[in-house]
Amino acid sequence: MSSQKTVTPDAEGLAAAAKAASTKGPPPVHLWDPPFCGDLDIRIARDGTWFYLGTPIGRKPLVKLFSSILKREGDAYFLVTPVEKVGITVEDAPFLAVDFEVAGTGPAQSLTFTTLTEDQATAGPDHPIRVELDDEGEPSPYIHIRRNLEALIDRKSFYRLVDLGETAPHQGENWFGVRSENMFFPMIKAADLPG
Repeated sequence: MSSQKTVTPDAEGLAAAAKAASTKGPPPVHLWDPPFCGDLDIRIARDGTWFYLGTPIGRKPLVKLFSSILKREGDAYFLVTPVEKVGITVEDAPFLAVDFEVAGTGPAQSLTFTTLTEDQATAGPDHPIRVELDDEGEPSPYIHIRRNLEALIDRKSFYRLVDLGETAPHQGENWFGVRSENMFFPMIKAADLPG
């Protein structure tokens, strides 16, 4: 009589499989469709801190490795390798944009954001900026990083964006926003700007 042992996913096994599967450049997680293996007690806090079993993951290379195998399906987030897929919890966005650089001036200026995990994205057609307002009108700005994954733009970077902002027409109304790569990204209606 043979008994089949159930394997429970863990962070160490996932990290080893991700390392083995990765080559130069980001792993092609969009091509991987492994079977779902259950949820793993990994949580990404709103401030970009990764937790495993309730404890912050202090090893930056491990966080970078995990961030490279993130996949989003609908509103759910997973870490995937070619052979397994585990669910994780994301409080807000899976990345946190902690800085940006400005190149050029005027409409042709470009804004290149860097995340806590050292991903980079230049705001433009492939990496739009969007702003959500909560019930109290508090803004939460985001930039698309890759494959349906966004970064929350941290507060200091958002204040710098506001300093670069301008008012321009957008969909029949005046909006306050920023420009990058010849695109205007509306942040708030001009009529809603404080005094």
